[in-house]
Amino acid sequence: MKNQLSDHTINDLMEIINLEAIKQLPKSTEHFISDVHGEFEAFDHLLRNCSGVISIKVDDLFDGILSEEEKLDLCFNIYYPEDLVLNAEKSKEEWMILLDQLVRLTRHVTSKYTRSKVRKALPSAYAYILEELIYQYDAENDKMRYYHTIFNTMIDLDLARHFAVALAHLIQRFVVDHLHVLGDIYDRGPNPDKIMDRLMVIPSMDIQLGNHDIIWMGAYAGSLACLTTVLRIQLRYGNTQLLKDYGIDLSRLAKYGHRYYQDNEAFRPRGSNLNLSPEDELEITLMHQAISIMQFKVEGQVIQRRSDFQMEDRLLLDKLSADRQSIHLNGKKYSIKNGCFQRVNPDNPYELTLGEELVLLDLLHQFQTSPALSRHMNFLAQQGTLYLTYNKNLLFHGCLPMTDDGDFMSLTLDGKTYQGRSLMDRFEYAIRQAYIHKNDQDDFNKDLIWYLWCGPVSPLFGKHAMTTFERYFIEDKSSHKEKQNIYYSLREEEDFCFKVLKEFGLDESGYIINGHTPIKAIEGEKPVKANGKMLVIDGGLAKPYQKVTGIAGYTLVDNSHEIYICAHQPFTSRSEAIQSKKDILPKKYIVTERPKRLFVADTDLGMEFDKKADRLKEMLLENE
Repeated sequence: MKNQLSDHTINDLMEIINLEAIKQLPKSTEHFISDVHGEFEAFDHLLRNCSGVISIKVDDLFDGILSEEEKLDLCFNIYYPEDLVLNAEKSKEEWMILLDQLVRLTRHVTSKYTRSKVRKALPSAYAYILEELIYQYDAENDKMRYYHTIFNTMIDLDLARHFAVALAHLIQRFVVDHLHVLGDIYDRGPNPDKIMDRLMVIPSMDIQLGNHDIIWMGAYAGSLACLTTVLRIQLRYGNTQLLKDYGIDLSRLAKYGHRYYQDNEAFRPRGSNLNLSPEDELEITLMHQAISIMQFKVEGQVIQRRSDFQMEDRLLLDKLSADRQSIHLNGKKYSIKNGCFQRVNPDNPYELTLGEELVLLDLLHQFQTSPALSRHMNFLAQQGTLYLTYNKNLLFHGCLPMTDDGDFMSLTLDGKTYQGRSLMDRFEYAIRQAYIHKNDQDDFNKDLIWYLWCGPVSPLFGKHAMTTFERYFIEDKSSHKEKQNIYYSLREEEDFCFKVLKEFGLDESGYIINGHTPIKAIEGEKPVKANGKMLVIDGGLAKPYQKVTGIAGYTLVDNSHEIYICAHQPFTSRSEAIQSKKDILPKKYIVTERPKRLFVADTDLGMEFDKKADRLKEMLLENE
């Protein structure tokens, strides 16, 4: 190398030094959440308390210094600073104490990050002062009065409360560096739109798409089968407010329902805490019937035009008896209850009436032109994937469909066969293409998105059939059974998990992390399976599942020292949590305690740094 170094060469050398140094920092904390199903307040609380991590950090820093009550108070000031700090009335001494605690904790949780990364996250209004306080290397000597003066002046200028809020948000930001959402943001609960808004401002996160996310994406992309499914689910749970919040006007559907349908017990809304008037309940019941019949029709059209799907057994409307009082399925005759088939043409049962077609075209137009829905669906399309390999772990929402012999189940589309990872890749390609060709009337990829919702070889469904029709109309519950794919038995076996990891190019040191199937903790089922290789973190965050699971959701935390699962108790409401300041901390289940601490060098980011440093070194050698 020449004795006289150019500025460019020095910059490259400094970058190599920087990359090598960052690799020696501790691995940052990852937070995994799955199946939030529209439960915004519970989801928001999990993000604010970081599944109990903030409480752990407060204990670490203030053990023996603060009482349990004082630590709890500090935690809630961090969780909900807008409510508890912004309007608080405190003496000057109390503000001094709170600011000092928050600064010390901020310093503690940012210690594993570079100064540059922390600086970029600082709110611009307080960036200079925050940087001075966080990097308080000589506070015990020359600068003690300097730091105290900052606090005093802030209090005198009535800035203390705003500064404390900024510190609380900074602590939340750096306690967890990266969020993984393993699908099913939508349906069941009332506020998936608020969850989407929250996700869109998180600086470092990824989404593995779930089956309930996919149908919303398919509806927006133009699939009538997905659109009718989305609307049916919202009406089933009485969740019309979400549609109104997205600007969707149901008046044309309501008019159609009133014209052709009557009250029907099977179609009354079943959500909790609905508080509907009798008139509103009846209107939803009528719309629910109308959209369900439309769904069965347009799904039948998809099945008829896509022989590759091999779903002819789900063509049911043509199996009805002439009097619509019974149906023949799988060689057995069943009686029909709560039938509402008056708009089904016996000669062409899957044909939409003109009125149905006009209703659906109107609703589709509204979905595709809703600004809020467009923003959310585009975000899912940009950020969401069906699977992710991250720090040697494999993340996906549902399953990998398997044969009874333990092989990856295959699906042949247009003469080409897909299975395992290639099947996931083909479905993900379909999602991208459906968005590119959103306005095409007959698009194979849109039909594939619907197949992801309910197809027998779908990694987001994982059952042999979706028996929606049977649950509405057949009393014999044996017809309701949806046989799970054998994946859900095989996932208990360590060797099977090694096989799946290998399929995605990962070694046996990694973990498979899934959601989708609620873990029935009340019956003794465990979220940790296959000797710790399989982690299933759907524990029932959605309220309808909690009677089955016995808890209110699992989350997963992966830090430099350990990986552990958190089992959460039911969250009532934000207002009650703030008022009672009762921090229902999760029960912690250790998955693994690492024999040695992990550093950035041990992560995917560390490998990227190695590649970048090698490229820079090669360029420097070439320029010698």
